[in-house]
Amino acid sequence: MKHAAAKLSIGSNLAQIAWVVKDIETALRFFRGAMGVKDFSKVATIRAKDYDGTYYGQPSDGESLVSMAYSGGTFIELIQPTSGHSVFHDWLNKNPGGGVQHVAYSLPIADFDKVISQLTDEGYPIISTFDTPIAKIFFFDTYKDLGVATEIMGITKEGEVVVAKMKSGAY
Repeated sequence: MKHAAAKLSIGSNLAQIAWVVKDIETALRFFRGAMGVKDFSKVATIRAKDYDGTYYGQPSDGESLVSMAYSGGTFIELIQPTSGHSVFHDWLNKNPGGGVQHVAYSLPIADFDKVISQLTDEGYPIISTFDTPIAKIFFFDTYKDLGVATEIMGITKEGEVVVAKMKSGAY
């Protein structure tokens, strides 16, 4: 009798909630003022091509403004797409007011390939990928089941240091 491989459970590894917004400065004012989340990172321009980014299996030309903060045990990510084709641009086109576009789960890079295989075996297509020094990142199309995309982050050793700094407010 053939035994199924044990699945890795990542449900307890919720790391991030991400809003895709039409104006990142307005979103920052809201979170800082109304919600009291003060430690957002400086707004940075993220270019998918700088991280071997893909969009539906092809090289991505997407660019976005991004800022993050750690709040209550979870990272808040704000993303304003600025140009090119990306999962974020798609979301804003379908939801002009913006909103929660994805939730992210983090895990050690050693477990990353197994979790990616599990999700693809379950029938969830990969929308986009990024290979950064701090994490390998895949976005899955879970819109039909969840209403949002699901991001899986395989955190590298360098990433563990960055995450610790962000949690302490020193990033």
